[in-house]
Amino acid sequence: MQYKMKYIFEKLNETHRNAVIDIYNYYIENSFAAYSEEKVGYEYFDCFLEKTKDYPAFAIINKSLSKVIGFCFLKKHHPFLTFKGTAEITYFILPKDVGKGLGKTALKLLESKGKNMGIQQILASISSLNEQSIAFHKKNGFTECGRFKKVGIKKGIAFDVIWMQKTIV
Repeated sequence: MQYKMKYIFEKLNETHRNAVIDIYNYYIENSFAAYSEEKVGYEYFDCFLEKTKDYPAFAIINKSLSKVIGFCFLKKHHPFLTFKGTAEITYFILPKDVGKGLGKTALKLLESKGKNMGIQQILASISSLNEQSIAFHKKNGFTECGRFKKVGIKKGIAFDVIWMQKTIV
């Protein structure tokens, strides 16, 4: 899938390992978007591949630079088949590329792929300190469906985990 011919969404694969982990580590170190408090090694990419097995997962590539500038995926919400119509969404885009419509494009792509595989509900787990993500999800049809108060502590700061939900049928 292409976005304004400058960006492409490429199926996540081994060639994206270092760039994806570097992006993820940026958010670990500089925000509350990624929950981990410490950087992860490149082997953590294997966890992403395992979590997204049988689900849509993409690297977002700036075609003119031949550079990965983000990634997005759906993953299983729960192992029991009774939850097969529900998936969790994740996306991370380099800060300099945020605000260009890539998040919305990634969301639409994942919604489309999710619908094709029978997904009816998409959930997003968001730190209460990640106001940009909360606003993005609200703007794009998600509603808050749950909040776990003060369950996370990162950099000595307690935060809530907000769950947001969107029906895509």
